[in-house]
Amino acid sequence: MKKDCSVIILAAGKSTRIKQPKFLLKMHNGISFLESIAQQYAESGCENIVVILNNESVELINPKQLNLPPQTQIIKNNYPEHGRFHSLKLGLAEIKTGTTFIHNVDNPISDRTYLELIYVNNAKADVIKPVNNGKGGHPILISHKVVRCILDKKTYDIDFREFLNRFSTYEVEVDDKAILLNINTEDDYRNFIKNY
Repeated sequence: MKKDCSVIILAAGKSTRIKQPKFLLKMHNGISFLESIAQQYAESGCENIVVILNNESVELINPKQLNLPPQTQIIKNNYPEHGRFHSLKLGLAEIKTGTTFIHNVDNPISDRTYLELIYVNNAKADVIKPVNNGKGGHPILISHKVVRCILDKKTYDIDFREFLNRFSTYEVEVDDKAILLNINTEDDYRNFIKNY
């Protein structure tokens, strides 16, 4: 990918169902979800990697223990109860590039091949999303137009999925069911370790 892209990694949730911070869950190789996602975007050429965490999670971050790329910036969301849209506004306010990936930390697999596939289609619509067997997955890529519209909003109580429906969308078929992952519970995590 070119370097004029960024990624917002959303990790400000309280993780109440899984009873531990999702961003610190381990992959098979022992590195955390957050490290794995951030490293994949860095290897793909992303210029800005912005991670949104809540207050408690920020206190758990130890830069010496996490191997995060140098272009990673940690942003604290003091009000995670305001939801995803608020986290996005906080993250997008910190970046300068035009196109931005939105990646949930509970979907830890980000394959370089499909990141590039999504990216090369960025001129076709305002929202680019991968699909597998007709189901939309993660991450999505939004244009600078969408970024501006998010930043222009004065409120945060906005459903992000509904908000995106007002923009043109292009779907990229990906032969990888991992784009559909959402690890929210201990069972989800056990199934992930078993099957991926």
